[in-house]
Amino acid sequence: MSTNTVETLIALGQHRWLPYLLVEIARTDGARFVELLHRMGISRESLSRTLEGGISLGWIVRNPGHGHPLRPEYLLSETGKFAAVCASNILQAERQSGLPPFSMNRWSRPIIHVIGEGERRYSAIASKLTRSNPRALTQSLKSLIAHRLVDRRILDGYPPASEYALTDSGVIIARSLVA
Repeated sequence: MSTNTVETLIALGQHRWLPYLLVEIARTDGARFVELLHRMGISRESLSRTLEGGISLGWIVRNPGHGHPLRPEYLLSETGKFAAVCASNILQAERQSGLPPFSMNRWSRPIIHVIGEGERRYSAIASKLTRSNPRALTQSLKSLIAHRLVDRRILDGYPPASEYALTDSGVIIARSLVA
């Protein structure tokens, strides 16, 4: 389940608006493009890219019965419904932790999940997130430290090493990532 969870978290981070879009489509049990555009308050291009990303992941499907003005244009697939529940839990935990909207980048949630599983050294985190690069991991860790979700401790020894641990707010988010 851990690999599946990490892959889901990485997929949720591919598009900035994807978690919000999934939650919005789930909330209304399907939606039309124009409705999503007005409710989410984003540009047409951003919404189009995010919808295409959700479709390519298999989470969002075009409604084959669309054509009537009252029928939704986009629906969630079964896996999309699961992803929407995960996204809703994650966004709720982020609000509860006092994070500003859109403060999490692509690798933030997977890093929190991996640290929450007990991996604390940079090399162990990097080995779990093989699709990332060192620069992305380093920047994400710095951002998580700045948002007070992760603490960094320098270990004595030669060469010096870093160990990362979740703060109380980080633990709240880590719990939401597993559910």
